[in-house]
Amino acid sequence: MKKIFKIVLWTLVIFLLMIGGIAYYVNGKIGNTGSPEDSKERFAGLSYYSTEADAFISPEKLVHYPEQTTGGDPGFMRFFKTSPNAPKFPLPKKTLSKSDFSERPSEFAAMWFGHSTIIIELDGKRILFDPVFENAGPLPIITRRYDVSPLKREELPDLDIVIITHDHYDHLEAATIQWLSSRDIEYIVPLGVGARLEGWGVPKENITELGWDEDKTSGTLTITALPGIHYSGRSFKDRDKTLWASFVIKGLEKNLFISGDTGYGEHLKEIGEKYGPFDMAFVEIDGWNKGWPLTHLFPEEVIQLCKDVDTKLLFPIHWGTFDLALHPWDESIQMVADLAAENDIELVTPILGEKAIPGTSLTNNWWENPGGSQ
Repeated sequence: MKKIFKIVLWTLVIFLLMIGGIAYYVNGKIGNTGSPEDSKERFAGLSYYSTEADAFISPEKLVHYPEQTTGGDPGFMRFFKTSPNAPKFPLPKKTLSKSDFSERPSEFAAMWFGHSTIIIELDGKRILFDPVFENAGPLPIITRRYDVSPLKREELPDLDIVIITHDHYDHLEAATIQWLSSRDIEYIVPLGVGARLEGWGVPKENITELGWDEDKTSGTLTITALPGIHYSGRSFKDRDKTLWASFVIKGLEKNLFISGDTGYGEHLKEIGEKYGPFDMAFVEIDGWNKGWPLTHLFPEEVIQLCKDVDTKLLFPIHWGTFDLALHPWDESIQMVADLAAENDIELVTPILGEKAIPGTSLTNNWWENPGGSQ
């Protein structure tokens, strides 16, 4: 009987240690919550903007969309499963290492590493947006990538600036921030997100938090945080404790718009009128669902955004990496490409890891024949 008791006791101890270890690991990935003291007052004036958006935009002003292939709440447990919407083959990519990057960044170029992770080179500065190089959850088994990134975080080149649009797991990866924290990099984030970065080792003096319509100058660049219709949070207890934002980056000759995650609304026309026209817009195109119409952009709304902000080129992001809304992996890009062609909007669609230099490498419909583009 004593032997059975010992076995049960040790089994319970091991189980509790495992649960405690997992909780500790997950808590580290969540990061610090709430706004730092010096941003609470500014954040309070913006915190009423939420996904429900009733106070932000009236429903009659939304772009109307036809019936789509997805809808409703797909349930959280699907994020633990292998997606049936994933491609059945490795996506074409150019695998990169640190040596593939020039010592001096280009005057204007962009590289896409999957979902919303991009590097923009502008006026000799290298800017990393929304770094996620593995999965989009607090545990490795949650929201797995369709395929590996063309670049490992350990192979990231020298960076001047890291910009975070919001703190969701598919836009902010704790391990990458921890990896970069010892480098002398400038971080520009929405209000409240600085606490996350500080908790992962980024020096406070390297972090600039911006509210909507606030800007930061870095060399020849002016970086402005602007509104979006979305929400934030990394756990069940911290929803909307931090801000989210779209961004404008204005350089010497180029003017760029980065949508972040947003539903469609009148804020886009206001951005176009005040900050446009734009030479290129990096716009999220995937994750739309009839069950949450103000969380992401529907394909028709992507095109309307381009008209509203007055952009010459559309660089689709936020697709081809995670199954967030039950789409076949290539549904959104095909719909957006067809609509763009009908509306004379030019796409910039490099394969993963390919350097896109506007004027020399633009549209490549590689998703229509992915096996032939490797």
